[in-house]
Amino acid sequence: MAITAKQVKELRDQTSVGMMDAKKALVATDGDIQKAIDFLREKGIAKAEKKSGNVAANGLAQIAVKDNTAAVVEVNSETDFVATNDTFKNLVDEIAAAIAAEKPADVDAALELKTNNGTVKEAIVETTQVTSEKVTLRRFEVVEKSDGEVFGAYLHNGGQIAALVTLEGADEEVAKNVAMHVAAVNPEFVSRDDIPSERLDHEREVLKKEALNEGKPENIVEKMVDGRLRKFLSEISLADQEFVMDSDQTVNQYVASKGGKLKSFVRFEVGEGIEKKEVNFEDEVNSQING
Repeated sequence: MAITAKQVKELRDQTSVGMMDAKKALVATDGDIQKAIDFLREKGIAKAEKKSGNVAANGLAQIAVKDNTAAVVEVNSETDFVATNDTFKNLVDEIAAAIAAEKPADVDAALELKTNNGTVKEAIVETTQVTSEKVTLRRFEVVEKSDGEVFGAYLHNGGQIAALVTLEGADEEVAKNVAMHVAAVNPEFVSRDDIPSERLDHEREVLKKEALNEGKPENIVEKMVDGRLRKFLSEISLADQEFVMDSDQTVNQYVASKGGKLKSFVRFEVGEGIEKKEVNFEDEVNSQING
């Protein structure tokens, strides 16, 4: 029977598979959507090895803590549909726990770690077979603290953003509140002391020229530059940012008021920096159905 673009779109919406996979499944099952879904699931193993060239820009980030060690990881899939799958979620949890426990040096070393399903690499291959999508361990960061420090972990939107904060003093609740801030505001540095001097000098010079070009008098330019530089710092320095839960104080002031001191943060946003292929859906349907 003839397969329509509407049928392909419906199957793709339910399974997030590629256009040709959807078309082939519908042809094989005479257009029966439910049978086509079963067909795609059954073909998962056969397609696993064909996924290596696909772009995996969705997925989940996770944080695991073991004693004084924490691991922030990002595991990618091709679609957000698979990222909500329990098999995929369990894989991400296993990988994060293994990395926190063993502290591997890099991704290659992490792939050799043991899980409940063989090595991390073997578990990824198995999940690729089950989901029929490319699955990859993209990156991780291991953070260690002393006994006098605390971790604060926060996952936004089920793991689309993971933020881990380390404080000296204070407690986990304060650290988690700061982690929520990091997830929301995305600072670049812990404090202005971490910003390279050449970047600050460059920014000051740019702001000065900007003020002079606005025709401001020389005697007030420096004050203007100082004010604008503070705003610049508030955009990139965690310590100088207005705290999202209380804009009357900075993050540094909030932490200090709780007897703590900012030490470090890690923020992973799933897919950041990965170039996603932009496809016009209507054009893709027409080219694949009529091809």
